[in-house]
Amino acid sequence: MAEKLAPEKRHTFVHGEKKIFEWDQNLDELNIYIDLPPDVPKKLFYCKIVSQHIELGIRGNPPFLNHDLAAAVKTDSSFWTLEDGTMHVTLTKRDKGKTWSSPILGQGILDPYSADLEQKRLMLQRFQEENPGFDFSQAQFSGSCPDPRTFMGGIRFD
Repeated sequence: MAEKLAPEKRHTFVHGEKKIFEWDQNLDELNIYIDLPPDVPKKLFYCKIVSQHIELGIRGNPPFLNHDLAAAVKTDSSFWTLEDGTMHVTLTKRDKGKTWSSPILGQGILDPYSADLEQKRLMLQRFQEENPGFDFSQAQFSGSCPDPRTFMGGIRFD
């Protein structure tokens, strides 16, 4: 049932009319997807993740991304992979349930409507996680959605 609450589509970060990356999130993680240039050996790509910063690119060149993150991540469980022409960066959120409006601090921020939809989806994921026998995929909120991190005493860590 959790897959029913997965993101319907990825958000796209565009700069200067060029797609830089796509991203999505769930309660625990934020994922960044970057299309790799063709004909570059895989061993030349790198990604450095620190608590609130990411740097990635091709060795011997200026970084493709070198930015502060919108929120802190757990570096020991964040990682990156290369798969099918895409660099996939998985950032584990330090604050489970926090709704990120963008991976990059101050850039590519979701519009208010999209941010509200994202928060509602994460709240439903939280309900699903806490009540695995129920299906929340068709549930709706009337009015504003509470913060999934703090609603009714916050997320339980068992």
